[in-house]
Amino acid sequence: MRCIPAAIIQINAEMSLNKIARLPSARLLSSIHQQHQPPLLHHPSITPLTVPRRDVTQGGYRRPGQPTEDKFPWEKIHFDFAKGLEGIKKHFTLMKNEFSERLLVGPKGKPLLVHMLEQNNVIWEFRGPESLEQWTVSSDREIGGQSEVYLKMGKNNTCFLYGNLSSTTPRDGETRYSGYCSMRSKQPLTAFDRRNYHDWSSFNTLHLRIRGDGRPWMINLAPDMYFTHNKEDIYSYFLYTRGGPYWQDVKIPFSKFFLSSRGRIQDDQHPLWLDKVNTVGFTLGDKVDGPFQLEIDFIGISKDYAHTEEFAYEVYKRNPEV
Repeated sequence: MRCIPAAIIQINAEMSLNKIARLPSARLLSSIHQQHQPPLLHHPSITPLTVPRRDVTQGGYRRPGQPTEDKFPWEKIHFDFAKGLEGIKKHFTLMKNEFSERLLVGPKGKPLLVHMLEQNNVIWEFRGPESLEQWTVSSDREIGGQSEVYLKMGKNNTCFLYGNLSSTTPRDGETRYSGYCSMRSKQPLTAFDRRNYHDWSSFNTLHLRIRGDGRPWMINLAPDMYFTHNKEDIYSYFLYTRGGPYWQDVKIPFSKFFLSSRGRIQDDQHPLWLDKVNTVGFTLGDKVDGPFQLEIDFIGISKDYAHTEEFAYEVYKRNPEV
């Protein structure tokens, strides 16, 4: 019996490893399974191991226990010629208004001098059902929770947010905490679905007129970030409602908002960028199960010349000057 040198065996092993490294993930798993599986003579129902298409081509969050959708993104799009014509007409009208406001009148349809000297500006005023179309609501029901939240016009022609908070966690074996309801403004868009921003750099205070039931809320401001890994960063501050029949005029300086990411307050704090604000939101998560309600008359911004604070929190210097 002829002996094979050890060097030849090592060369053959390295060549086979290089071939395996060049295989895609799906073919690699299938080849390994085919090499080590028993003959299929006695088990005709056994099939080779394959990777679902969704795991290879798509990503995103999927609730634990929810079945995967074996569809490509373009398979969910519904093409409608009439709807497309309406969209073209809508976007060309928006583009016409955008150019006329910037070139002929001024920012947001106001003369330049008025825009520079104004001290108060109402951003959202709830005076009809069409004003609610600029907002969206969500709760922990999206992750399997039991909280409920609804939005409608109140009796006083105001925004009325109500529902029921439940901290019961879903029985999926993975979710540990639950119990939140939120309301958030939609991303402003211009012609052809280009993202627009709220420029509040000339103001320093957020002004609200609300009426609640005594629960503490959290106000969230989401600025536009330059990097994708900061897309979860938001600036938050507390909103304490008194309860009862009386309205509250709440004024919160923008310098009081602190930076947080995915519900965790960050150590490295820096002031809020007011030139590009995407959305404004309200979140309830006080861990008190039961009904809640919040009524909002308007949301605006103001310029308080008596407030001179730039940032309320200490900013650490990594390389302090000696």
